[in-house]
Amino acid sequence: MFRFIKDFFKGIFDEEPKEALAHDPPKTENTFDMEAFHMNDIRVYALSTCIHCRNAKKYLDECGVKYKCVHVDELTGDDRKKIVQEIKEHNPAVSFPTIVIKNTVVVGYHKDKIDDALKGE
Repeated sequence: MFRFIKDFFKGIFDEEPKEALAHDPPKTENTFDMEAFHMNDIRVYALSTCIHCRNAKKYLDECGVKYKCVHVDELTGDDRKKIVQEIKEHNPAVSFPTIVIKNTVVVGYHKDKIDDALKGE
């Protein structure tokens, strides 16, 4: 019995490790000046339970830029009303995520639009 188990697992643990697995995220190569951005230059209006908001924040983290994030669903009362009014100035539909990069507004999680805004295009 022991010999069968030994033969069955023989070679499995002797393999060379694979370079990268298919599910590993690709590395993001920045083509913009990260130093040109300050935390107040980029604002993310998000919902704490929204997968698109989470992905947008993760992408900004991968780009290495600093941003201020406001989770609207965690606010109450006058604070929430104030932030919703702020969002309406940029995105009248008040959908999430709403990302404001300097003077550019990106509604939703769109890497290409985020990249263009970071490059100043």
